[in-house]
Order: sequence, then structure tokens, then C-alpha cells
Amino acid sequence: MSEKLSSRPSSVKSAKGSGVVDVAVKSASSSFTYDQTHRTLKARHIQLIGIGGTIGTALFVQIGASLTKGGPASLFIAFTVWCTFVMAVSNCLSEMVTWIPISSPFVRFADRFVDPALGFAAGINFFVFEAAMIPYEIVAFTVVLQFWTDQIPVVGAIFFVLFFYSVLNIFAVRFYGESEFWLALGKMLLAILVIVFTFFTMLGANPLHDRYGFRYWNPSNIEGAPFAEFYTTGDTGRFLGFVACLVQASFTIAGPDYISMTAGEAENPRKVLPRSFNSVFYRLATFFILGSLCVGIVVPYNDENLLNALSAAKPGAGSSPYVIAMQRMKIPVLPHIVNAGVLSAIFSAGNSYVYCASRTLFGLALEGKAPKFFTRCTRQGVPIYSVVFTLAIALLAFLQVSNNSAVVLQWFINLVTASQLLNFAFIAFTYLRFYYAMKAQGIDRSTLPHRSFWQPFCAYYSLIGCSVMALVGGYTVFLNGNWNIPNFLFSYMMIGVCPVLYVGWKLWHKTPFRALHEVTFFETEREQVDQYEENFVPEIPSSRLLRAWNWLFT
Repeated sequence: MSEKLSSRPSSVKSAKGSGVVDVAVKSASSSFTYDQTHRTLKARHIQLIGIGGTIGTALFVQIGASLTKGGPASLFIAFTVWCTFVMAVSNCLSEMVTWIPISSPFVRFADRFVDPALGFAAGINFFVFEAAMIPYEIVAFTVVLQFWTDQIPVVGAIFFVLFFYSVLNIFAVRFYGESEFWLALGKMLLAILVIVFTFFTMLGANPLHDRYGFRYWNPSNIEGAPFAEFYTTGDTGRFLGFVACLVQASFTIAGPDYISMTAGEAENPRKVLPRSFNSVFYRLATFFILGSLCVGIVVPYNDENLLNALSAAKPGAGSSPYVIAMQRMKIPVLPHIVNAGVLSAIFSAGNSYVYCASRTLFGLALEGKAPKFFTRCTRQGVPIYSVVFTLAIALLAFLQVSNNSAVVLQWFINLVTASQLLNFAFIAFTYLRFYYAMKAQGIDRSTLPHRSFWQPFCAYYSLIGCSVMALVGGYTVFLNGNWNIPNFLFSYMMIGVCPVLYVGWKLWHKTPFRALHEVTFFETEREQVDQYEENFVPEIPSSRLLRAWNWLFT
């Protein structure tokens, strides 16, 4: 069955004086709301957006807590293993999104390739994850400021962040793209800085002239290294330490889903998106695998200063293993540079979450799973009501005013930990339906603009791994003496909520589980992209410097 829809809107309504456009397309067989976003995100924007949503406090600060639980080897192995799962998810997304580059893609793919009820459950799950991460990052921002001073009013800091998120996300997509490009570039430079710092100081280039190398991996120097024991002793304790590191990795490492969310607003998407997805491997290897290795090099897992900083919840970069190492080696200034970098990383991550959450809500509305007014866009192509609603949820950050910031941060972490893993599992399952539907309908994958490798193995691999980790994520609550009902509910809430959303939508709307030969592949939307690409004229940089700049990020 194919979609018999016109590639041009049949009705246009404009709210005079409001600058808000509402465009609808309908046919006898189906209906959907026309996507009025603008393709203004360039290749360099998308490359850095993929970095901006992944590098945050977890990589520079929170990773130290995992080091103390599992030791340097467990941390490095766990991050390396989890990167393979994220790479598999990236492979699934890249093939689908490059062929069908639409707004909020994987949420709408679940609708068309599997079941509208799954599209609803997946969309709500991802929206909750992204929206909850915004107040989390805002609270983290106010905590990081306290590295320098605690005299700044919390309310003022929250208003400051919300104001700039509003400015960058409401007025035009290009403002968001430009801001995220420069903010993410700063994060990337910070990640490279700490890697370079590790390399030179381990060779003796530090004020103490201490050539420490892999000293903290050596069992003769550090008892228990390189595998630490967590909760209990022996092999069981070392295994639990590894699991703790794996849980941290599953929360820290992401990326391909953020790239996919730009598909509906990407300039020349079928050329730009494959390059962005292909670079995921290099980002994972550089920032997460190498980064986790560096953390285990600069400080021992049982470092007294690190343990005290974590137990005392020192603000900002005060709990960062890198700052602990810098202070031990009596290196001035650098701790302040790291804290400034962490501050910009937090702001950038929150900015990415506002964009992704609002586009998810926009995609749900396009498919009729959220109120229609969320599809309305400004003349600059911004889904204004989706952005405003997302920012309204960010007001939860004011919970910090009447509660301890560490408690509020933990609330948000517990709520969203499983959501990201469920999101990856939904993507993998959706790809399997896409893969087998193409096979059933005789569509040759070699004709696609981009074909990912090792399929369908990658889809099965990521589906199984992410599903298992979603169940394992809150494992500590089941350890002897650790049972806590609130922690259990927060850790597993979305695992219980998603089936309820799926079954509820399915029973209420009587949606079908799509047969493989009935799956449709967004024919109308693909025709619109085809027409756009036929008329696309790339902007030619005016100087050699700009050409070199564009080449670097494409």
C-alpha cells in the first residue's frame, strides 16, 4: 500500500500578526500536518550538535564516582563495550534517517514501520527523557557556579539559563545551530585538553616531575588495582564494580539520536547526514573510550581526595578526577579552566535537550499523537508552542530553591536512566521492521542513499544489549540492605509506563500492528526531499579559510 498524498499543502492558514503558520495536508486515505520547519542547519552545525548532546558533566565529573566503584580497568572496559552498542544504534538510525530525513524521525518511524501505539509510547518516552534532562542541567549549572562563589542567587542563575535557552531556541533555528556549534566546539576542546593533560603529565611534564605513567593500574602499587571491589569482596565485588561502570557508561554515552533529530532541518540531508553518522565512531573512540582510559590514569580509584570530594559533593569541577589530579600536582589555573569548560558543557547539553524535546513533541503532533497546535511554526520555521511547552517543563529546576540540589539532581537522574536505554531499544526494533519490510516488498537496500554495515546483526545486538541494561540499571536497589521503594520506582518507572502507554493507545484507537507488506516508507515526505535536493544550490564559501573550515566539519 502506498501513500497517495500531494507533495504540496492543500490548505494554508496564517494567524495574522502572530507570525505563526499552521499548514495541513489531508487525503481520503490518511491525514497529517505538513512540516513547516526550515532546512537551515549546515553540516558543521549537525556535526557539533552530535557532540553537544553527549559531552557533559558525566564525562568530566560524575565519571569519578564510577572509577571509585570499579577501578580503572573496569571503567575502561565498560565504556569500550558500551560504545559498541551505541555504534550499533547509530548504524540502525543512519540508514533510515538518510533515506527519510524528516522531523522527529525515529518516533515517526516506530509509527509507520511497527505500530502507531509504539510510536506514541516511544515518543512520550523520549520526550520525558529529554524534557527531564533540561531542569537536570539547569540545576547542575547552578551547582557548578558554586566552584567559584556561593553568593549568586539560585533563582537568578535559573532565570539566566532559561532566558538564554528561550532566545536561542525561539527566534530561529540558525541561532540554535550557531550557538550549539560554538558551545559544542568548546566542549570538544575541553575533552581534548584533559586528554593532552593526561598524556604529558603521565610522562613527567608536571610541577612535581612525577613520571607516574600507569602506576595506578599496577596491583603492586594500589591494592585491588586495576579492578576494584564494589559492595562486597572477591570476584563478585569486582563484577559488581564492572556493572556499576557499565551503568554509568549507558547513561553517559549517546549521540546518534541527537543527530537524527536534526534530519527535518538539515541542509542537503542525504549528503550531510551520512557523514555525521559516520563520524560517530571517531567521537566515541576519542571522547569516551580514550576519556575513560585517561580518568583511570590520572588518579587512583581509592584516592582519598577524590573520595572526600565525592562524599562532600564538592560543587562544580571540585569532584572531577582531573581537578583532583591537578591539585595534587600543584598545577594552578587549569582547575578554573576545567570548571569553565564544564559550565559551558552543561549549558550546551541543556540547549540540545530543549531542541530535541521540542522536536519530539512536534513530531508527535505531526502524527496526531499530541495536540495539533504543537505543529504550529513561526515564519522562521520554529515550532513555537512545542518550544514554549518544553521550556515550561524546565521550570521544575526551581525545585532546587526549596530542596537540596543533590537530591533534585538524583530525582532527575533516576527518572531518565532507563528512558535512554528504552529509546535505543525502540530504535533497534524499528530498524528490524524497516529491514524486513523492505525485504518483503522487494526493495533493494543497495539503492538507498546510505546503507549501514553488519545488518541486521547490529539491530539485534543493540536491541538485546539495551533491553538488558534497562533492567539492570537500578540493580543496586536489590542488593542486601539497599531496598528503597522511591529509588525502585524512579529507576523502573518508565519500564512500567511504556507498556501502559502502548496498550492504552492500542486499545483506545484500535491500531494495527503493521504487516511487513503494508509498511509504507513516507513516500510523500521523500518526494518533498527529492524536490528540495533537485533545487538545492550549495553555498560557496567566499574564502579559502571558510572552505577549509567547512571541510574540517563535513
